[in-house]
Parts: sequence; structure tokens; C-alpha cells
Amino acid sequence: MRRVVITGIGVMTPVGSDKNIFWNNLVNGKSGISNVESFDVSQYPSRIAGEIKEFDPTVCMEKREAKRVDRFTQLGVCAAMQAWHDAGLDHVQLNKEDVGVLVGSGIGGIQTTEEQLQILAEKGPRRVSPFMVPALIANMASGYISIMLGLRGPNSTVVTACASSTHAVGDAWHIIGRGDAEIMVAGGAEAAISHLAFSGFSSARALSTRNDEPERASRPFDLERDGFVIGEGSGIVILETFEHALKRGAHIYGEIVGYGMSGDAYHMTAPDPEGRGAFLCMQRALKSAGLSVEEVDYINAHGTSTEFNDKIETKAIKKLFKEHAYQLAVSSTKSMTGHLLGAAGAVELIATLLIMENGVIHPTINYDYPDPECDLDYVPNKARKNAVKFALSNSFGFGGTNATLAVKKYQS
Repeated sequence: MRRVVITGIGVMTPVGSDKNIFWNNLVNGKSGISNVESFDVSQYPSRIAGEIKEFDPTVCMEKREAKRVDRFTQLGVCAAMQAWHDAGLDHVQLNKEDVGVLVGSGIGGIQTTEEQLQILAEKGPRRVSPFMVPALIANMASGYISIMLGLRGPNSTVVTACASSTHAVGDAWHIIGRGDAEIMVAGGAEAAISHLAFSGFSSARALSTRNDEPERASRPFDLERDGFVIGEGSGIVILETFEHALKRGAHIYGEIVGYGMSGDAYHMTAPDPEGRGAFLCMQRALKSAGLSVEEVDYINAHGTSTEFNDKIETKAIKKLFKEHAYQLAVSSTKSMTGHLLGAAGAVELIATLLIMENGVIHPTINYDYPDPECDLDYVPNKARKNAVKFALSNSFGFGGTNATLAVKKYQS
């Protein structure tokens, strides 16, 4: 298995659509949750979200092209272009047949679906856009990124709910490791702040209704958590072989050293109450990395701010790490970004890489009332200086699908 490192990162998130702004806001515990402005939410019990305000897709693609794709693809393209530039690949001579794309999305083009259904109902089938199908399919972010960058290597997507982008990065790691590509553009994109998504999640009573305090609504591991806050965004990383990165003098953020997957085999939406799936995917990530539990310094938790996820993830960490669980630092990026669904894992991986590079762990904000069942060190409310050599990043999705990445700090 070839060594695989990360040499470029791109983010489009509610707390920043630039690497430096994103990191500074995370370290300072700034929430990106606010009242929804993109459509009328007055009829919903939850009226808050992690929106990306004033997003202009023409910054990274032609206006004509932007109109043909869904918002999730626009976000994915913009994050991918950031990552490509950040990796310094603009002026590098590449064999683009050896460069691939794997970008996941849990839902895909739900805004396009919603808009075109309304047109169908009001104006009839002849007025439905000819670009509807390519705009709504979940693999269009991967496809469009490959088109824009001329990449002819492996091109695929992953649709595994909230684990999509973690699976995408892990699968891209395998693709490079086995020799099927030299470089992969990988991550996730999601734009599901819409009537359909709000209707569905509200009916399931999954969303926080702390509408009078949007910035305090996402509160992972806190006793007063009352549901997750939906967000939108994209996180994209550039993975490449260590040898290739070293040869071209690339900046290396970190190394992917392990990847674990599992299934709960329990329920469509609820996690296994014993945390067996979460336990297995973390255990498998450590096994593939050749790491002992004592070597792990930090876990970027799935940490959704829902009653069951937070205590069950905590239970799984304690089951696997035993006494070392209380020596670990654990924090949830979602406390600030909200839950970016299929894009969450890649954004949280990027947060983990920046934590390792800067030696500072971002906090879990809004942790005010400790839950007795959530009794680990969640780095409450304030960032902490802390060297991190090895870390895990967890993502768990509906259908009981789980993914964990193991990351190592790069030291030249």
C-alpha cells in the first residue's frame, strides 16, 4: 500500500469559505448558525440553519454553467478549485489520466428536484428543464469537477448519507494506495436547506427548535441538546502519493494512515444503542493504520447534537479506548457549522488536519450542562493548545453506515 498524503484543502462552510477564515472562526468558537434567509420557514418548527450567505458561484465557474447545475455542485466545484490551487497544481505538469475525482453527497440536487416539481405542477411537463436530471443526480459534483479540470482518472461518487464524504476520502485513499491513481480530488458537497429537507427532518423531529438562540442551538454532548441544525457546504481535499508530493515540493497537511467502515444492522435512522457499528469502524481504522488506542490523541466526533448519537458515540469511544478514553481530546465541528450532512465528514477532516498542523484543538461550543452519559473531554467552549500526532475523524449515517479516518501529523 502506497503512502497517501493530503496536499490541498478547500472549504465552503457557514463559518467561512476560505481556509484561513474557516480555521480562525473554529478556533475562536464562532457559530455559523442563524435564521434561515433563503426561503420562508415560518411554517416549520425549526427556523434556523447553517447557511452560506451571499454565495456567488460565478467566482469559480461561468454564469451559464452555474445555471445548469444544482447548488450542491456549485459548492463542490468552488471547494475543489480552492483545494486544487492550494495544492499548487495549477502550473504542474500532470498526466491527467492518473488524476481522479471522488466527491460524495448524501442527498444531491434536492433544490433542483423541488424547483422542477413546482414547475411541473404549475406549468406542465414541457416547461421542465432539460438540465433537470444532470443537475439533481448525486454524482454531478464529481463529474463536473473532472470536466472543469480535465481529469480522466477514476471518477465516482459515494452516497452514504452523513458518512458520504468520509467514505469518499477513504475510498480515494484506497484507489491511490493500490496504484489506480497518483492524485485524487476527494470530499463531499451538500446543499439541502430547502422546503423538502426541512419538511422531512421536521416530521422526524430531528431538528433543533432553539429558534430564539440560533448560535446556541447546536450543542453536541450537552444535556440540553434538542436536535441537530442543518447546514450546507463542501469540503474537498487533494490526496496524492507521498513520493509525488515530495518530488514536487508540495506542502503536506497530513497523512491518511487508516480507514474503517462498518454497518449497524439495526435501524434506518437510529444508531445501534450499544454503539457496535461506531466501535467497529474506529477499531478497523486503527487496525488498518497499525495504531494502538494509546497512540491516538484526538477524535473529531460525529457529534450531531442529537440525544442518541452523542451518548452512543461516547459509549463506543469508551468501549474501544477504555481508560485511554479519558485521556483523549474529543470535539465536534458541528457545534459551529451545523450538520453539513454528506459534506460533514470532509469538512471535519479538514478541521482535524488544521488542528494537527497548528497544535490547537478547536472547542465544542455551547457545552454548558454536562450530560452524565457524555463524560469525556469535549474541549468545552474554548480552544486548547495541544499537540496532536494521531487523530480519528468519525462519520455515521442513516442506514447504519459508518466511517472513520485515521490521520497522522506530517513531520518532514
